[in-house]
Amino acid sequence: MAKTAEPKKAAPKKAKAKAAAAAPGPQVGDKAPAFSLPTDGGGKISLAELKGKPVVLYFYPKDDTSGCTQEAIDFTAAKAKFDKLGAVVIGVSRDSAASHDKFKTKHKLKVALGADESGKVTESYGVWVEKSLYGRTYMGIERATFLIDRVGKIAAVWRKVKVAGHADAVLKAAQGV
Repeated sequence: MAKTAEPKKAAPKKAKAKAAAAAPGPQVGDKAPAFSLPTDGGGKISLAELKGKPVVLYFYPKDDTSGCTQEAIDFTAAKAKFDKLGAVVIGVSRDSAASHDKFKTKHKLKVALGADESGKVTESYGVWVEKSLYGRTYMGIERATFLIDRVGKIAAVWRKVKVAGHADAVLKAAQGV
């Protein structure tokens, strides 16, 4: 009898875990989680100060890695077009502001880079996830982008982003915000 009672206790935990895993972070229509982050160049940026402007908040795993570099270069190439829309583009990783400075200088990047060393922002957006590589599991940032509208609501979400063509897709979506 103890054998049948135990699975009943465990089942709700598994169901709850699956539900949380199915929809991590904010969804379209949700209020965007507030953030305030140090940036490259010794600055600071917050969602509150950007109210009234569309915000492209893209999360990437690590400065100066191939995919992250290409994504930052693509957003930099499209920056003038985002500027015309009044949109602010911010890349976020858990790297330090000093690391962002080196990354930005090396690749002549023009987008703001937020340093989420504490991990609070990556967790509030549901992008701090379990990853697997060659059978080893570890925690890391899922490449994801959130388009936040002028009133602070999530207008679009891209998860498990493939870098090629992504900046253009975000730009197209930002035209309607």
